[in-house]
Amino acid sequence: MTAKNAAQRRRAEPAPAAVTDGEAVGEAGLNLRKLAVSPTYRVVAETIEREIMEGRLLPGDRLPSETALADQLGVNRSTAREGLRLLEQTGLVVRKSGRRLHAAIPGHEELSTRASRALLLQKVTFTDLHQLLMVLEPSAAALAAKAISEADLKALEENVARTDRAVQAGESESVTQLDLEFHDIVGAAIGNPAWLLAREPAAKLMFPAAAPMINALPQASRRLVEAHRRIFEALRDGDASEAELWMRKHVIDFKRGYELAGLSLDQPVRSDATWKKEGLS
Repeated sequence: MTAKNAAQRRRAEPAPAAVTDGEAVGEAGLNLRKLAVSPTYRVVAETIEREIMEGRLLPGDRLPSETALADQLGVNRSTAREGLRLLEQTGLVVRKSGRRLHAAIPGHEELSTRASRALLLQKVTFTDLHQLLMVLEPSAAALAAKAISEADLKALEENVARTDRAVQAGESESVTQLDLEFHDIVGAAIGNPAWLLAREPAAKLMFPAAAPMINALPQASRRLVEAHRRIFEALRDGDASEAELWMRKHVIDFKRGYELAGLSLDQPVRSDATWKKEGLS
């Protein structure tokens, strides 16, 4: 085919039809969906979060004012304010002097509290939490036996003494809080932040559930103190096997007490506030 014939053929072919709004492109067409665009205040928060996570803003560094931040990012001041408020909720920024915000590292306490709320919304049961803590708590005791400091041992000894006094006084709510404190000290003694974040959300929900069990079973609080004393002694002696053994017995005993008290293992757990509201703690 000559160049002249090819040109004539192209002129003879019909031009492609213009695509109007809503029409498919090509024979098969395109199945397009609307773009999911984040709200501008969330983009502001994500931008500052990226600066912190990538090390350009260090913990303690002061953030620009709302006005300066809005100017830099080309947004309204109210949008900048909402973005900063979102970051405050995550713990990545905190207010120090006056109204100025500073970059920060979220503490495990803040993170675990939010994770505990998420577990409540997921409707986890006592059985779910017990299965997890049956793995974590005995291992925590074994690891703590090799790493625990004198300060942590002193804190545990004082905790056991206060728990004993609370049991004798019949203060079940105090016993519940001291039980949670005991396990927190053991977990923190390992010196592993990842461990704390793994165990605390579940522990914050399961151990406060001891309150209605203690009210129903007078012997439960005495068994709790005895288990804590044995765990403390094993940790003091650096005996990892004994610490693990008694922690395992303690967590198993917790489940047995729950069953003896007639409490459901398969109903969604409740928050500490709910137990108090219903008069069960």
